[in-house]
Amino acid sequence: MAIEKDLLDQLLAGRDPKDVFNKDGLVDELKRALSERILNTELDEHLDSDGAEGKSNHRNGYSKKSVLTGTSKMTLSVPRDRAGTFGRSFKPASFT
Repeated sequence: MAIEKDLLDQLLAGRDPKDVFNKDGLVDELKRALSERILNTELDEHLDSDGAEGKSNHRNGYSKKSVLTGTSKMTLSVPRDRAGTFGRSFKPASFT
């Protein structure tokens, strides 16, 4: 799937093209945003399946986890559930 040019233009608007690949630049921001989106979607699916099984479980905030990427170390907000049964299948390479 190709990313649309308009979306790329929005992401690049107001940025110095030289900084896009630097530490904490656009690429790192996208890695963080995509990772957190995947984790939140996984928790949503987990909570939906618990509800379908008649279990009462809810979101319970976030914990911070450090991740080493090929370009930097970043901190992710990882969602938690009250029952403590959320076992994420998405695990970035160096989840500490």
